Amino acid sequence: MGRRTAGVLPRWRVLITAPVRAWAWRDLAYALTMPVMAGIGLAHLVLVSLSLVMAANLVGLPLLALSVLAARGLGAANRGLARVLAGVRVSDPAPFRSGPGLVNRLGSALGDVTGWRAVVHGLIRLPTAVVAFTVAAALWGCGLVLLGCPLWWRSSALPYLSPGDWLGAVLMSATGMALLLLAPWGVHLALAPERMLARTLLGPGPGETRLRRLEQARAMAVDDAVARLRRVERDLHDGTAARLVTLALSLGMAQEELEHAHHADRLERARALVDSAHSSAKETVAELRDLIRGLHPAALDKGLEVALATLTARSPIPVRLDTDLPERPTPAIETIAYFCTTELLANVAKHSGARHASVDVRARDGLLTLLVRDDGVGGAAPNTGSGLRGLAARVGMVDGTIDIRSPMGGPTMITVELPMRI
Repeated sequence: MGRRTAGVLPRWRVLITAPVRAWAWRDLAYALTMPVMAGIGLAHLVLVSLSLVMAANLVGLPLLALSVLAARGLGAANRGLARVLAGVRVSDPAPFRSGPGLVNRLGSALGDVTGWRAVVHGLIRLPTAVVAFTVAAALWGCGLVLLGCPLWWRSSALPYLSPGDWLGAVLMSATGMALLLLAPWGVHLALAPERMLARTLLGPGPGETRLRRLEQARAMAVDDAVARLRRVERDLHDGTAARLVTLALSLGMAQEELEHAHHADRLERARALVDSAHSSAKETVAELRDLIRGLHPAALDKGLEVALATLTARSPIPVRLDTDLPERPTPAIETIAYFCTTELLANVAKHSGARHASVDVRARDGLLTLLVRDDGVGGAAPNTGSGLRGLAARVGMVDGTIDIRSPMGGPTMITVELPMRI
């Protein structure tokens, strides 16, 4: 019973305190600002319309180009208000660029997708601004008016209340209180279409977003390749190269001892040096194999299922593997899926405190889905370590996605989706 009461009280507290919350006042300010911005947008639409009419005679082309650039500025203002007041997460589009010369600038302005999207936003947002303003005025305005009813019930503002009708005044005041409690939620709901429009039309376009993602993925791929090369260089220098130097020194000393092999003690030292060199050579070969396996696991030559079976069998905690791959992905996708599984299982073993884990791999409709679960403590997030950030970068290079669900206390479920072909 105590747990249920503790769970219900916060909801009531949120409902009661909503009218004094900062987000409620920001929503109200945004709803009241929208008609002003919509009016400016309407005036701008009139200018765009006149420019389009005049553009038929080529006279209005410069005016139309300026109108599109002005729409870009108006979109930036609306985008800023949406961020600050409505809490909309929308990225800035690419800045306006044009080639040298007046003709190039004119053509770039007329074809500016960001500007035209802002024009469309100014046109479509008119009804949403009216709805949001009406809801805000009705709920907040009527709520405040009715709440103060007992203070001015004798005035002629309420002729339908007879003098002394305190019960009616109290009931109306209670109605006003209810409206004020509902006002923040009503305004927040009324602003939902405007938030959607801001995210859809004021941010980067789909093509621009994809281009940015590909540019970021390319930069991450270059950084990842450089980091891998540096790691290989460091491993070769500090490990394999050092062992080879030791091996050469041991063989040189053994050669010197063998030159005086007629002495029994010299022969014994030479034999010990050769044994040490042989052992060092085997360790060097093992290190080289591990290094090569890190670049491209040999198990992948037999397919992703075999490679994952080998990987999960070596895990320090029990891992259940379930695969369903009717067709084999391309080698690049197999490599990414393998290294994602390697990193995720390593995180499970090092950080989660889990007793069991599972790996499910499915191929459906051109997508390879990798799901790694564990019964650990949870709390994993993309910004908690370089490993998950690296996975997100690796997956993003092929337009894949990664979804992390890891509440505190667990369980953790991380889903990676990759295209079967690139």
